[in-house]
Amino acid sequence: MAERSTAPETVRVMVVDDHAIVRRGLRAYLETVPDLRLVSEAADGQEAVDLLNERHVVGDPMPHVVLMDLQMPRLDGIEATRSILASYPDVKVVVLTSFSEAERVHAALSAGAAGYVLKDAEPEEVATAVRAAVKGEVHLDAAVARLLARRMASPQVGVTSLTARERDILVLVGQGLSNREIADRLVISERTARTHVSNVLSKLQLSSRTQAALLAIREGLVSPPG
Repeated sequence: MAERSTAPETVRVMVVDDHAIVRRGLRAYLETVPDLRLVSEAADGQEAVDLLNERHVVGDPMPHVVLMDLQMPRLDGIEATRSILASYPDVKVVVLTSFSEAERVHAALSAGAAGYVLKDAEPEEVATAVRAAVKGEVHLDAAVARLLARRMASPQVGVTSLTARERDILVLVGQGLSNREIADRLVISERTARTHVSNVLSKLQLSSRTQAALLAIREGLVSPPG
C-alpha cells in the first residue's frame, strides 16, 4: 500500500518504549528471528531522536525500522515519529501500542507511520510488520484495518468527486505504486504525480496513502492484496 523497495538481508531494528519489561521482551524475541537484529533501545521518543542523531554523527548504520510506542514521557510516539521522519526519511516507523482508538491511528498514519500493530498481537505479527515496512508496504493490525474501513464508510469520502485522472491516481495508489512509479506509468513528472496524490487525499478527506489504498479496495477499484 506504499512505496516498495528491496529489503535488506538483515533488518536493523530500534525499540522505543518506556516500559523496560516490554523492551526486554522484544529484545528476547528479536534475538530468535534470524533476519531481524536489535541495534538500539530508547525509553521515550526524545531519547530515540537523540540516539538516532548520535548514530548519524558518528556514522553508525541507522536502523531500518523503529518500533515505536505511542504514550511515553517527554516526547510521545506521534511527535517522535514526525521528528524522525523529518530528519531521516529512509527510516521506517512501525507503531507498537496498546491503543486502537481511531484518533490515535489517524494521528500515527498522518505522522508517517508505516505500520500499526497492537501489543496483544502474536510476536510473529511484529516481525511481519517490520519486514513489510522495509519493503515499502504498510502492515495494519486487523482490528485497526477494520476501524479505518468503518471510518471511511461515511458519505463524504466517496470517489465520485474525483476527476478521471484523480481516479486513475487512486487506483495506482491502491496498487501500492510510489510517486515515481505513478509518474512513469502516466508519463508525467514526479512533482505532478505528488500533486495529484495530495489532491486525491484532500478531496477524500484522508490523511495517508494507506487510507487511500484501503478506500480503493473497498470501492472495488483494486483487488485486496493476496
